[in-house]
Amino acid sequence: MKSAFKQFLGEIPLTAEVYWHLRQRGKPTGGFSFRKFQAALPVFCAQAAASPLRNQPGKHVLLFATLRYWIEHAAMLGLSLAGMGHKVTLAYLPYSHWQKPLSRFDLRRQNTYIQHIFKDASPLMQAVSFLDFSQEQPFKIDGAENDITNIPLPDELRQSIEAIALEDTQYIQQMEDIDRNGKLYRLRLERNTLAAQAALCWMSKDRPDIVIIPSGSILEFGAVFHVTRHLGIPAVTYEFGEQRRRIWFGLNTKIMRQETQEMWAAYQDRSLTEEQWERVRALYASRQSASLWENFSRRWQGAPGEGGEKVRASLGLNWRPIVLLAANVIGDSLTLGRQVFTENMTDWLVRATLALAQRPDIQLVLRVHPGERYTTGPSVAQVVGQAFTTSPHWAKRVSEGQALPENIHVIPVDSLVNTYDLMQIADLGLVYTTTVGLETAMSGVPVIVAGQTHYRGKGFTLDPNSWDEFIKMLTDILTDPARYRLSRQQVESAWSYAYRFFFDFPMPFPWHLLHFWEDINEWPMRRVLSDEGQTQFAATFSSLVGEPRLWK
Repeated sequence: MKSAFKQFLGEIPLTAEVYWHLRQRGKPTGGFSFRKFQAALPVFCAQAAASPLRNQPGKHVLLFATLRYWIEHAAMLGLSLAGMGHKVTLAYLPYSHWQKPLSRFDLRRQNTYIQHIFKDASPLMQAVSFLDFSQEQPFKIDGAENDITNIPLPDELRQSIEAIALEDTQYIQQMEDIDRNGKLYRLRLERNTLAAQAALCWMSKDRPDIVIIPSGSILEFGAVFHVTRHLGIPAVTYEFGEQRRRIWFGLNTKIMRQETQEMWAAYQDRSLTEEQWERVRALYASRQSASLWENFSRRWQGAPGEGGEKVRASLGLNWRPIVLLAANVIGDSLTLGRQVFTENMTDWLVRATLALAQRPDIQLVLRVHPGERYTTGPSVAQVVGQAFTTSPHWAKRVSEGQALPENIHVIPVDSLVNTYDLMQIADLGLVYTTTVGLETAMSGVPVIVAGQTHYRGKGFTLDPNSWDEFIKMLTDILTDPARYRLSRQQVESAWSYAYRFFFDFPMPFPWHLLHFWEDINEWPMRRVLSDEGQTQFAATFSSLVGEPRLWK
């Protein structure tokens, strides 16, 4: 009754807005709170207004964000760009969750709350609600009865929005087989369509010089990115990895695709200096020993290495050739939409495992990604086990209580086996997109890459374009593994690429999303806009507004 009443009130003009002003003025709605940012905003605005760079010529910049933490981050970025002379508009959608339906009444209250927060920033940065623009369109939001296919988007753009909704659902549920009639897919399709329609309406009327979007791959971010490309407007997408004080970004690309062609073209013929060699070796050693290093905030292994031969003995492996298959997390953003010759990563994983199970002359070690400890979707181990249960060739054995074929060894997510020890004894690596493929090549072991990952096609991996080509590569290498060990030049190339990817591809930036308030304490806006800050970050801010990146 309450939900239905809110939905009814949400369709009546001004009801939600009047309610917020009378009952909640200045206060957050539900858990959608910007209290800390709201308190600091006057200081941020004053520092941007006092910037010595304020009178520089600039561009018309549109930033888009949704969800509280991205809205806060985009606002900080927008105010700093205003302090550098740019005309800045912050467009937003007032969602607090990406997978929970929200009544029209509550959504409009959250919208009014954000408008109240940003009204005092208007001399520096205009805040525009795409929800307000979407109200010009004749369709409801979060209404299951709505026929979304009738929304008037150009066909090419509509297909892109449908693809994003699919990837959203895969990412949220961490499954690749999705029901397109399910509530979650319908919700994501509806919200992404709303974002695209609103962005198309706004940018057609007030065309910016550049659009800056977090991620650009999924959710409403991806929808707005596709609208910018449809309109031919330059777009920069950005994200953060495991390094503090570093940002990833790409011009006219989805940054999570991590497209490094331009970078590698600039660096592949340049040898590393001794200092650079020492740095990348130190990083590799820290990952191998499960320790933190410099500004990296993630441990990549659960335990330090014990040595390859000790692991060989503990797993009961003999001297038959060993194939190391390092899996990604199912539904991870670095796997979705990366298929080359299979339907998706799960399809490749199942088909490759079943094919290798019929090779008793080899041993397959399947390393489940340690990141599965933090997910709720199906495990790779479960998917592989189910594949053998349903396979006509193996089902009878499984039904009779037999385990997996004797040449298949699954390293579960909670195992303390160090992946780098497995690399030491492997004769061949198989990967979809995981960075383990790059590091396996750095060890001199041949690697077959099945998905579209950033290091594919860089000269030190094997990159099939069809299933038949994949099987032929497997057969050829396992016939004589020693023959396919990487050359010294290939190994050095892999190490050089690793250095460039970890140290040159990300650029210096003051505020990491995950450490936002800590970073602001160390790098307040006035410091970023000072000579000291510009020495460190000016090139990054220049690239964020679409200037060509200069590889050094």
